[in-house]
Amino acid sequence: MVLSGGLVEEALALWCVPVADLGGVARHVLDAARAGIPGWRLVVLCPVGPLAEALRAQGTPVVTGPVSPADGTAVAVRAIRRTLQRLRPDMLHTHLAFADLAGVAAVTGLRAGRGERIRLISTEHGISGVRGYYQSGDLQARVKAGAHRARLLRTDRVIAVSDSTAAQVAAQWGSGQKLTVIRNGVDAPQPTPQPRAALRVLSLARLAPEKNIDQLMQAFAHVAREHPEARLTIAGRGTEEGALRTLAYSLHLEDRIDFPGHVDAGEALRAHDVVVQLSAWENLSYTLLDAAAHRLGVVATDVGGNGEILPGRCLVTADEARLPESVAARIVEQGLDLAARPVSAEHGLTVAEMTAAIADVYREVAA
Repeated sequence: MVLSGGLVEEALALWCVPVADLGGVARHVLDAARAGIPGWRLVVLCPVGPLAEALRAQGTPVVTGPVSPADGTAVAVRAIRRTLQRLRPDMLHTHLAFADLAGVAAVTGLRAGRGERIRLISTEHGISGVRGYYQSGDLQARVKAGAHRARLLRTDRVIAVSDSTAAQVAAQWGSGQKLTVIRNGVDAPQPTPQPRAALRVLSLARLAPEKNIDQLMQAFAHVAREHPEARLTIAGRGTEEGALRTLAYSLHLEDRIDFPGHVDAGEALRAHDVVVQLSAWENLSYTLLDAAAHRLGVVATDVGGNGEILPGRCLVTADEARLPESVAARIVEQGLDLAARPVSAEHGLTVAEMTAAIADVYREVAA
């Protein structure tokens, strides 16, 4: 908006993020807020918790409120609406399915500070092509899909973090005409990492069934038999921790596998040589993006957006992931042959390029 004297007033975007903890979506929000959306002021609405604290620590304006699934839809809609009425932003940008649905309900009938309607953008970070990955049953999945098809009629633009995510949105929710793909951006670490040929193997993921960490452990048992110097770190927390610790003992690898819990991702990447991620589904994994940026070896299942990050030599099919010998061979190759490693993410963006692309969408929608 141009003011008298030629001054330009930045428009205001409110990001509604229904997660409190630090994970992939929180990483996206923190990076985008730190870099800034060119031409826009940004305020984040999220639950009380580590994400809000991290945003405040980096100087990002934050409003906290009950906007998580645990708070319930009705409570979240009221909290979002109160924030919209107070801030009167030009844009409401929701992240994840719960906030998408609550945001549409909250924005109805409200106006921005300039008297125009509030534009509505959503970013989809987690749409799975595996049935039952996020919903517990077919009925729940069908109900959710119907709700999203309805809310997309009132959404100005949908941003997907990968081509795979965009394809799932179009197939499941029928919004192909409103879709823009903007991949998660990562910056290369400084100084530039100098890779070494070795077999320090890392899993950096939730300890959850869909991450298939047990398959990695079975494969590592084959690696360990041939390479006595190899070690495996299983970082993270989750419901599978007890079962995975028990498996380590049953494989007689309790002295070769470490379970450090939550770790600093950057430090963990610098201390390892190969990242393995055999998930049933990924949209656009920050772990894989960071691994490629750190010039590590990578072994991952060829699902979702993984093929948009990694070359074929780093990928295994879901069937191959169940064959310990096959995964073990890829781990050894990625650890010991530096030329086999990904040079960088196949279609990678920097954080600044990501936020510039978001700003382009804002300008198109606000025009």
